[in-house]
Amino acid sequence: MAVGSMAEGTAADSSGAGPADRAGLAARAAEQQDTVLLTPEHDAEAPVLSIVVPALNEQLTIEDFIDWCHEGLRGVNVPGEILIVDSSTDRTAELALARGARVLRTPKRGLGRAYQDALPFIRGKYVLMGDCDCTYDFRELAPFVEKFEAGAEFVMGSRFRGYIEPGSMPPLHRYLGTPVTTWILNVIFSSRFSDIHCGMRGLTRDAFMRMQLRSQSWEYASEMVLKSVHMQLRTEEVPIRFLKDREGRLSHHKRSGWFSPWFAAWINLRAMFVYGANFFLFKPGLLLLALGLLLTLPLTLGDVTVGPITFSLLWMTFGVSLAILGLQSIYMGVLTQVFFDYSGVATERWFRRFPYTRTVVVAWLLMLLGAIASGWLALTYVSQGLRLRDGAAVNHVGVLGLLLLITGFMTFTFTLVLHSTRVAIRRQE
Repeated sequence: MAVGSMAEGTAADSSGAGPADRAGLAARAAEQQDTVLLTPEHDAEAPVLSIVVPALNEQLTIEDFIDWCHEGLRGVNVPGEILIVDSSTDRTAELALARGARVLRTPKRGLGRAYQDALPFIRGKYVLMGDCDCTYDFRELAPFVEKFEAGAEFVMGSRFRGYIEPGSMPPLHRYLGTPVTTWILNVIFSSRFSDIHCGMRGLTRDAFMRMQLRSQSWEYASEMVLKSVHMQLRTEEVPIRFLKDREGRLSHHKRSGWFSPWFAAWINLRAMFVYGANFFLFKPGLLLLALGLLLTLPLTLGDVTVGPITFSLLWMTFGVSLAILGLQSIYMGVLTQVFFDYSGVATERWFRRFPYTRTVVVAWLLMLLGAIASGWLALTYVSQGLRLRDGAAVNHVGVLGLLLLITGFMTFTFTLVLHSTRVAIRRQE
């Protein structure tokens, strides 16, 4: 058995990495000196598939789980390693090491953080994740390996397209929690996942590196799915077997209390909404802007009567409010597209449509026209003894001027923020 610090493991495992990889690994090494890698006596050499699984007091199942992994690796005839990220206080690490797994000892910092800690030590080209409680059947690895070898970058397991053993999933999770949150994610991102909370999933090490996971807890699962969509990874889904807990073992949710699954659902929804903010912004903003302009522009010179309805200055003011809200949503939506643009395509598109000099000139012209129109209204208001004359065209022109003034200012500030992203956002190549 060999024992090494994180820095030593990083240097040994990243010899083939590029400059960006080495820089990222060095940064993690500096932050995480409190992790220790334990290697078994007969360590795997040149693994292609890395099975990476966090463990917290799983001595009841860890030996069987590692045996399952070895059986699965033999079945696909692919060199592989088993890396257990362990924060246990029982004999989990000792038993895993004796069974031939690598063990990365880390403090208890959350499920998502465990995968981040493991990244510098992963040697395989492909990474397969899951739980070591023997609820996911790691004896059946062929579907994942086949998808990887066919070019997939992200492979999700699906319990709903595979087999769910009776008693393995609480009814609340099976019929409400997972289907509803999966449906929400699919609606927001126009995706077609069937089981976003399935813990058995895989991705290439390169995609894992570029994904730069930030979540520390349960929401890492949603962050991974969401980023796979933003990164436009080639994604596949495979059916898997989901088995019930061994007798005498409690799931981590049950250990944490009745509120744990509800909290996990909330933080997963939070991740969906944050990463999917554009769903609530860009297209709804276009609709609001169009409706606002439809109510505003025809009333520029005065009231308009259509049948029994007279569209007055109040309608015009309502239209201006909708237009401003819509434009604000559109601009925020554009910024979110840039923030989550891993390919660079959306960023270049918006920079072409909003070149700095031309857009700033247009913005200032809008503000000038708006100032003239609203200034005319202000002068008329003062000259008439601080009163507005009912039905006068100047009232409508003045309201349109306010819209132009606000639109110009919003466009100017949006352009500044958009172009500042070139300075503020640094993406690894």
